[in-house]
Amino acid sequence: MRELRALLARDLGLMWQKRSDAAQPMLFALMVCVMFPLAMGSEPARLEQSASAVIWVAHLLAGMLVLDNLYRSDFEDGSLEQLLLAPVPLPMVIASKVAVHWLTTALPLLVLTPLLAQLLFLPMNLLAVLMLSLLIGSLLMSLIGAVVAALTLGIRRSGLLLALMALPMYVPVLVFGAGSVWSAGQGLPWLGAIYLMCAGLVLLIVLAPWAAASALRLALS
Repeated sequence: MRELRALLARDLGLMWQKRSDAAQPMLFALMVCVMFPLAMGSEPARLEQSASAVIWVAHLLAGMLVLDNLYRSDFEDGSLEQLLLAPVPLPMVIASKVAVHWLTTALPLLVLTPLLAQLLFLPMNLLAVLMLSLLIGSLLMSLIGAVVAALTLGIRRSGLLLALMALPMYVPVLVFGAGSVWSAGQGLPWLGAIYLMCAGLVLLIVLAPWAAASALRLALS
């Protein structure tokens, strides 16, 4: 735990130095949710039908903006090679980075979500379901993104390739997450989708750090 706390403090300090990058997802999601009513019209009845889907897509795309930065700065200055040689398990290093990535990108977006829901006239009885699905889904997307970012680390200008690889893996999360809110809005059972997302989260918490560690070793070899 001492090593993990040291890694978390290091990664949080580095992210604080680049706090403008952490603000980009929030601004992007806010711009999407503000401009969507301008294109579709401001009728509450029309907006509330697609509010949860728009917020989910905004979260998904906003999280991808800074996904390439998960390991890139450490890779370019040589810190990642030092962490690989350090007497600390590499999966622990990756778990620290994933935690910091979620705390600095997904968590602020979650705090902003009630405002976005108000902008899009989401019914208040669906807000709790939306927040729960986004909480689990954002953790899933951070873990998936950690593996994909590790796979593309050795490629220069890998932003487009990273997006092409990550989006198909994000689609099931989007379908179950937005689908749970839609089912709740229709009065249908919605906990099944949440349970499936939780099962996937448990699986990825166990496997994703090890998979990303293997990909990093290949990128640095």
